[in-house]
Amino acid sequence: MKQFDYDTIPIADLPYGGLEAGLSDEERAIADMIRGFATDVMRPLGQKLDRMTADEVAAEGSPVLGFLEQMKALGMGIETLVTMPAGQMVRMFPLVQSILGWGDAGLAILAGASGFPATVAQLSGNAELIERFGSCRGCWIGTQPDRGSDTTDLDGREKFPGRRHGKANLVARVTRDEVILHGQTSAWVTGAPIAECGLAYIPADYGNGLYADDGTMRGAVVFVPFDEPGVSRGKPLEKLGQRPLPQGEVFFDEVRLPRRYLMSDDSAYRGKFFSAFTLANMEMACVFAGVARAALDHALAYVHEREQGGALLIEHQSVRARIFRIWQSSEAAFAIAQRCANYNFLGNPHVLASITAKVTATQHAVQAADEALQLFGGYGLSREYPMEKLLRDARAATIEDGENHMLGLVAAGHLSQWFQSSGLRGA
Repeated sequence: MKQFDYDTIPIADLPYGGLEAGLSDEERAIADMIRGFATDVMRPLGQKLDRMTADEVAAEGSPVLGFLEQMKALGMGIETLVTMPAGQMVRMFPLVQSILGWGDAGLAILAGASGFPATVAQLSGNAELIERFGSCRGCWIGTQPDRGSDTTDLDGREKFPGRRHGKANLVARVTRDEVILHGQTSAWVTGAPIAECGLAYIPADYGNGLYADDGTMRGAVVFVPFDEPGVSRGKPLEKLGQRPLPQGEVFFDEVRLPRRYLMSDDSAYRGKFFSAFTLANMEMACVFAGVARAALDHALAYVHEREQGGALLIEHQSVRARIFRIWQSSEAAFAIAQRCANYNFLGNPHVLASITAKVTATQHAVQAADEALQLFGGYGLSREYPMEKLLRDARAATIEDGENHMLGLVAAGHLSQWFQSSGLRGA
């Protein structure tokens, strides 16, 4: 217990703005490199893209494409992090993703989502899929206009009694030799306006209809090259937050693909969607822990330079109390993201862990950004200062990758399932 023996009161050791500990020199060097990239590249680029139209962000020659090349050269995307030894990955995944989120949430999410199809192709071990999709800039296709939160209700527990999930806007017809896609995605497909391919998790008809007996839909996971005849895209989406992140709808007009591009048929569809959802929600938790920390950093800088009532803001007791609340949100968000990574990388990964982390971290990010904006006063509302963008980015996250209330219902269903199988009876 010698480390608790002090002769004087020290200054807290907060290497990256929070209570990180136990990193090796190599891991600290990686974190320093990512922090430099987030500071020098992501923050100024995110501010620039935030002021552009959605069409400009997604246009040929947009700086967002250069960012993805820089991110790839950095070699610290999800595709790299998930190949680290488990002990290192559990420390570095949340730390790296949170630092990227600290830089810019939209760009951080784009970096992960655009590499998802390539990562799945590489991990498949299938030489043809690796050759065709292993270096493709891609997107994850899961959301549809009329299905909404039905997409996240994989086991149908949240259906209204006696009803079925909403109609499918995009369907795969699977034959012995082909997968034929028809319909459209929602306008929220991350990276779709600039993607070269997609990995689609969609309802599928194998000749026995779309609906299973329980009212949920049969499904398929299929790789889709976007240069195939019949693939087209709508206008990039104009939206409230995360404007550096290009999103948009994709249309499929009887797009015919070889069945070899089918990654999973209905026998494994739910499990594969569960896996992707588990990873995506965990990433969201980490990224928005970084947004909460960004709110703290901006607030700390501002209250140490702004004067009111004849003193710096930080000298006012009420302001210090509010700074502590932002600190609480920042640390709570990162703590739950780290706990989620521990569970998923060192235990048996489960969407319950990821949903818990995503909902908690995004809520704390909104609280931190809102409180920090309030400290900025009128300046917080101005686009000349970072807080209004940070609040917009955080607010979008409570709907993105699963609306938080719906995710809570899904999580509660898994808790109930665990309780009923555990043999526990009462407190």
